[in-house]
Amino acid sequence: MPFLAGQKLTAGQLDRIQPRIYEGAATSALAVSTTTYADIVGATVTFTTTAANAKFKADAVFDASVGTTSATNLMVGRLVVDGTPDSGGLAVYAMDVQDRATIAQEWTGTLAAAGTHTLKLQGACTASGSGSGNFLQSDTKIIVTVTEVP
Repeated sequence: MPFLAGQKLTAGQLDRIQPRIYEGAATSALAVSTTTYADIVGATVTFTTTAANAKFKADAVFDASVGTTSATNLMVGRLVVDGTPDSGGLAVYAMDVQDRATIAQEWTGTLAAAGTHTLKLQGACTASGSGSGNFLQSDTKIIVTVTEVP
């Protein structure tokens, strides 16, 4: 619902259009060596929206450390929104050299219903038994900006 010319605005309406920023930093490392996704502990944000169709932008940084190499395996990180993996892409890191790097990914979306929402990061590998690594707590984090419509 847009604001109309001459409309009296309420404090609640103005409050909803203020962007809100939430941050969650990993509190422990996640070892990855299988295709099963697991939560990166601490890289989670939970917040409440008051209106339907709130927009979000999630920025993530994954601190990837390759333990054993693989010519074909990849470390991957993803965003999960309210229990459903986001289809907007993966953070990907090749495991062909034993090294460490920070990799980034961004997602955007709409939260259809008002209420409590949880966005979190998960990690895995693209093949089991072929290389292993860690998403470290040193620099793995998620930052989410939420804007509600009036």
